[in-house]
Amino acid sequence: MSGTTIKRLVAASSAALLVACGTASVDSSGPVGPGYYRVARGDTLYKIARANRQSVQNIVRWNNIANPDSIDVGQMLRVTPPGGAATASSPSTGSTGSTTSRPAQSAAADSSAPPANGISLIWPARGNVVRNFDGGKSKGIDIASAVGTPVVAAAPGVVVYAGNGLRGYGNLLILKHDGDYLTAYAHNRRLLVSEGQSVTQGQTIAEMGDTDNDRVALHFELRYAGRSIDPSRYLPAR
Repeated sequence: MSGTTIKRLVAASSAALLVACGTASVDSSGPVGPGYYRVARGDTLYKIARANRQSVQNIVRWNNIANPDSIDVGQMLRVTPPGGAATASSPSTGSTGSTTSRPAQSAAADSSAPPANGISLIWPARGNVVRNFDGGKSKGIDIASAVGTPVVAAAPGVVVYAGNGLRGYGNLLILKHDGDYLTAYAHNRRLLVSEGQSVTQGQTIAEMGDTDNDRVALHFELRYAGRSIDPSRYLPAR
């Protein structure tokens, strides 16, 4: 895999997690992935939306922005539809308006839905699940155990991010898997793999820690086409 490809994957993967945090920011010197924009001094949501031919409402929705009047310099924003879905158009005022708008919305939803066969995961660490996925404040699950507990790759893939540039995640790894899936492993004490490295399922990739966190725990996320999904649905019972 070329260096250019890795940089693009890192940018896109980091930005995808950034969207989940809503107002998180990254190192302003980092790359900007396709479909994203880094807020500059003097920017407003209206200005950014107009420059990218989007509505302010779309930018707010795609980035989980709680206060549209408050954006930070250096903040990364998604400015194209998640998963490449087409922007939903306004309903027609004619008698068939409501009929024509529904198929478009269904198509957009289907484009970001995980395939039926999904992804086969193993547990990324031993320990107790102390926080479950809720799709809102919790975009993944937290697994608590002793500091230094091995963290393993939940599925085979390629490391597309290894670092601590995303606020709130500490020492973070992001792996890219087949079929537009990503897994993220946050708050590690130590990272044992580097960007561009291929890993096998079950391979030790980090040591559990508490970086940028108030307890020793692994925060584990599963994403499909940039959208967070409940990883417990894809993990074996234990």
